[in-house]
Amino acid sequence: MSSRISYREALREALRDALQRDERVFLMGEDVGRYGGTYAVSKGLLDEFGEARIRDTPLSELAFVGAGIGAALGGMRPIIEVMTVNFALLALDPLINTAATLRHMSGGQFSVPLVLRMATGAGRQLAAQHSHCLEGWFAHVPGLKILAPATVEDARGMLWPALLDPNPVLIFEHAQLYNQEADLAGTATVDIHSARVRRQGEHLTLITYGGTLHKALQAAEQLAGEGISAEVVDLRVLRPLDDATILESVRKTHRVLVVDEGWRSGSLSAEIITRIIEQGFFELDAPPARVCSAEVPIPYAKHLEDAALPQVPGIVEAARRLLQ
Repeated sequence: MSSRISYREALREALRDALQRDERVFLMGEDVGRYGGTYAVSKGLLDEFGEARIRDTPLSELAFVGAGIGAALGGMRPIIEVMTVNFALLALDPLINTAATLRHMSGGQFSVPLVLRMATGAGRQLAAQHSHCLEGWFAHVPGLKILAPATVEDARGMLWPALLDPNPVLIFEHAQLYNQEADLAGTATVDIHSARVRRQGEHLTLITYGGTLHKALQAAEQLAGEGISAEVVDLRVLRPLDDATILESVRKTHRVLVVDEGWRSGSLSAEIITRIIEQGFFELDAPPARVCSAEVPIPYAKHLEDAALPQVPGIVEAARRLLQ
């Protein structure tokens, strides 16, 4: 039997399930307890599980991410919430120099099985210090697993397998998704290794993830009205990338458009296109293309913010050009 819930509620159910399954699991971060989370994801969990397992932290990402790494090394299963991806930059040293490296440097003797959750992306008029899409930066680093759930099902089902992974797992929750609703049947865990084809198509492939998935699906629907059949691939896992699913779709459609809210220069879209060219160049009937955010800090003004981000009309126009 299915029930209709929001992305936010799905995340809360996933947290509750993990806390009930394993007493080693605890949640820590800024305002996750008494306030119920900046995006209300952890609302009610403090009353249910108590202060020992729902821990409000000082305003220092460097400190509480480091504490979470220590807890993971000590046998706990911490879930760390960072308010926004921009603030995660304050914890780069423990994340990159410690969490991502210890399993390799110890020859597998030590692991850091923590999950780091954070909001990402723009579209809410929160200006440059709260709106950037930096998943591609973290996806550059060996030793980290990077997830970008874009559906209610993935929001509900990715957390538990992430906690079972011996490596640090970073989960990027696009802030525009929290209010989205969908029917959810059951509570099964989902694959955190593979991309997913969200829409079948024949004429071109749209590759995307996170907050731009739904824009790509809207663009595909609009293109269908023009007789253009677009396949939509949701990456879901940004590191390691699922080359097999990407290339299977490219071999089917022979044209590819990557939609990435990250900046164009040095972006995840560049890595995806390079892999396609390296492994599937002779399958292409046109040069790969991409739609990315403008090369500016995300503006505050709504009309400027909208202009800086990938939008459905721009995706549709770029797809049309691929078929000319």
